Amino acid sequence: MNVKLRMRVLSGLLTAVVVFGFSSSAAWAADYVPVNGAGSSWSANAIDQWRRNVVQYGMRVNYASTGSSDGRNQFKAGTVDFASSEIPYGLKDGTVVDALPSRAFAYIPLVAGGTALMYNLKIGGKRFTNLKMSGETLTKVFTGVIAFWDDPQIAEENPGVSLPKRKIVPVVRSDGSGSTAQFTSWMADEHTKIWDDYCKLAGRSIPCGLTSNYPVVSGKGYVSQPGSQGVSGYVSQNANEGTITYVEYSYALKTGFPVVKLLNDSNHYVLPTASNVAVALLEAKIDKRPGNSYLTQILTGVYDSKDPRSYPLSSYSYLIVPTAVSGSFTAAKGATLGDFAYYYLCEGQQQAEVLGYSPLPINLVKAGLEQVKKIPGVSAKDKDVAKCNNPTFSADGTNLLAKNAPMPPAADKLGYTGTDTGAGGGTDSGNTGGGTDNGNTGGGTDSGNTGGGTDNGNTGGGNTGGWVDNGGVVDNGIVGPGFCDNDTGICQAVSAEAINPPDPSGRTFAQVQIILLIVLFMSLLLAVPVLSVMRRAKQN
Repeated sequence: MNVKLRMRVLSGLLTAVVVFGFSSSAAWAADYVPVNGAGSSWSANAIDQWRRNVVQYGMRVNYASTGSSDGRNQFKAGTVDFASSEIPYGLKDGTVVDALPSRAFAYIPLVAGGTALMYNLKIGGKRFTNLKMSGETLTKVFTGVIAFWDDPQIAEENPGVSLPKRKIVPVVRSDGSGSTAQFTSWMADEHTKIWDDYCKLAGRSIPCGLTSNYPVVSGKGYVSQPGSQGVSGYVSQNANEGTITYVEYSYALKTGFPVVKLLNDSNHYVLPTASNVAVALLEAKIDKRPGNSYLTQILTGVYDSKDPRSYPLSSYSYLIVPTAVSGSFTAAKGATLGDFAYYYLCEGQQQAEVLGYSPLPINLVKAGLEQVKKIPGVSAKDKDVAKCNNPTFSADGTNLLAKNAPMPPAADKLGYTGTDTGAGGGTDSGNTGGGTDNGNTGGGTDSGNTGGGTDNGNTGGGNTGGWVDNGGVVDNGIVGPGFCDNDTGICQAVSAEAINPPDPSGRTFAQVQIILLIVLFMSLLLAVPVLSVMRRAKQN
């Protein structure tokens, strides 16, 4: 090979290395087409973390936390590629039936969790964190039958506590919500007469049943807020003492506010921890009939579970995905959506508990993985669920998280007359936050000045504000969480740090980039002396 040809070859190789090195990020990202979704705010904290995690793989999953009803409607209209919801299509809300979409679709289980009753109550200037309520008491609170915190029925369940003569302010969702549907479905099933009497006052026909839009009776003193971030953000402001709301446990953990210990059918007061939710969902019935209701949940057994650890308001949410190309949904989008679903069903469930949720059990994960294969354009995979490291999985199929869930302490048994405060009991002398955590024994007492609170689902830390999933805030082009100051209510966007799970190839994208840059650097270092030698050879 003559010198001129050698120089051309070397020049071409250097050019290729430079182009490949500087365009590797763009080339990697080009493998995926962005997808857009909307819906459940109940599930949004989990979805937001997972979609940040997959950015490193080049996936762009946009999600708007607009509420389950809006998500289902947008999917039906074809304005989003996927939706998320706590309830399926086809349910009757009052006199209206939520019709099925004309586009072909399937449900994929998303994440499990507990609908918590988050509250803001102080006794003697200290935040009270050990409130206990039966289902009847709670239903009366949210129907206006019980209007003050020192009501004899609440006092009877909290002996020895000097409850204040303060008005109870129920904070409900102003938008169509899966959380509302789950909560009202439970009240309609378990406390039918109380719920029907309230619905009649609100002008609804009875039997009332479930509804995605909470009926508000004028003059009852209710406050309506949009989204899970709206209701939790309102309750967590210091000025809003006396408020109580229903919201996914994740939001209570992030704001550092306590939640009600709810009485279950075994007469134990329990918190919506990941393990208590896992126990409760052992009693859930799954619709296995082929068709548009496949994998939807029937929760009657959950409400009535006799296990002392079971949290009654436990459920799981769904991703609603297309099973055919139509409108703006293409096979290329299906490839992105499918890989995102594979990620959250396997690796993503490892993070469920720390995010304030409960990981899906193995039967729902396996069924979900089969559902993913129905998405057009998906790169179908036979995932080895044994490698998912899901804390519920075991070799014999037993739900380990439920099996190892601790029994509630004696102090949380109905009728206990001792001095122990039980799981998560006590008061918080701080000014903001305090009281709950994601463990099995609650938060206990926090004597700090700024509240015990939680830090990404772990005890300790504390802060003087509240973390919310601010669906309307855009941070670097991604709708996601924000930080709200409890005193001012002012929110600002923040960037969530992605948790980097192992890449299937054994190397992360960042590691590949570093290797490429090292190769590029060494090539440039060698280029000058090599070219110099070749010029001398040509001159000779």
